[in-house]
Amino acid sequence: MSTLQRAFRSTRTAVLSAVVAFGVAVSGLIALTTAPAAHADTQICDQYGSTTIQGRYVVQNNRWGTTATQCINVTGTGFQITQADGTATNGGPKSYPSVFYGCHYTNCSPGTNLPAQLSAISSAPTSVSFNYVGNAVYDAAYDIWLDPTPRKDGVNKTEIMVWYHQTSPVQPVGSRVGTANVGGRSWDVWTGNNGSNDVISFVAPSAISSWNFDVKAFANETIARGMAQSSWYLTSVQAGFEPWQNGAGLAVTSFSSSVNIGGGSTSGGSSTGGSTSGGSTTGGSTSGGSSSGGTGSSTCKVTVTPQTWTGGYTANVTVANTGSSAVNGWKVGFTLPSGQTVTSAWNATVSPSSGAVTASSLSYNAQIPAGGSQSFGFQGTYSGTYGQPTGFTLNGTSCS
Repeated sequence: MSTLQRAFRSTRTAVLSAVVAFGVAVSGLIALTTAPAAHADTQICDQYGSTTIQGRYVVQNNRWGTTATQCINVTGTGFQITQADGTATNGGPKSYPSVFYGCHYTNCSPGTNLPAQLSAISSAPTSVSFNYVGNAVYDAAYDIWLDPTPRKDGVNKTEIMVWYHQTSPVQPVGSRVGTANVGGRSWDVWTGNNGSNDVISFVAPSAISSWNFDVKAFANETIARGMAQSSWYLTSVQAGFEPWQNGAGLAVTSFSSSVNIGGGSTSGGSSTGGSTSGGSTTGGSTSGGSSSGGTGSSTCKVTVTPQTWTGGYTANVTVANTGSSAVNGWKVGFTLPSGQTVTSAWNATVSPSSGAVTASSLSYNAQIPAGGSQSFGFQGTYSGTYGQPTGFTLNGTSCS
């Protein structure tokens, strides 16, 4: 059986980025879901057709490795591959149907604040849920694109791939260089170059169907390995599939992304969704700002930085230890206003989803040193008018 190289998924250029042998046939943090808003599904069969969803993200068909038909059904929360004819013939996958936030070959998601310099980003929470099938050759990958310049077109310098799942015989470009713990999970790490850009791949040892994480965690690991610098720019994040054979039924069932800049945050600014070749939607307004958690003990201080849009929001929470001794293992309690529901969280487990809730530390961020801080965040929905959470406590003690 022959060995072939996988191609990079640009909408204009195909370059090598993984290895696949075609003779083989193939047959976390916590995410809470709420019912999506009504949305008229959009069918896209155009080679590079795209549309926007939620007024915030772009879904693209992005087929280049075959002349056979590929179609996707775009929903209000993601997409599903409905037709996946042909087999890749140039060594790489047939396509990279995906949903993205940011700028990809001059196609920018509505109101995005990307590109943004890594050193200015305090956090970049994101989540994605996949649906897999058993009769296809593919990988499910979350892509993070970094470049020394704030470019909105062309190939970036470094591609970070977070592999949620892959089927035999697909494997990343380059070679395995070890393991890493990122976002509280263990990963096999591969590095290489596909002829146009450097690639670092974080491969899950077993399939992940749904997970929320902070993009900055993978960017920081990439910087530590000398494949990026803090002065570089995050240009886009993308989630989708690279199919070589078949692929009908593969789906991204939910996707979210926001980027918090410095002490403030943004999930795309005030915007109206633009028209693209696949269709259009109308975006909602957004707002930022921050507030403290209330009055109380001087041994902890909580700052909340929200970002809202119509019916939804993210909240980035920083917990500062203003006492004289370290906190080992933390639980932050607070109360959500009536009508608010948490749908996902990062850097903490958050439960229940409404009312009086508790955010609990994870194994990698359980300590808050004296004079230090930890951050976590969550995304949610609200009815009526957005209101700030109140009554923050750290391990039962009220915070200011």
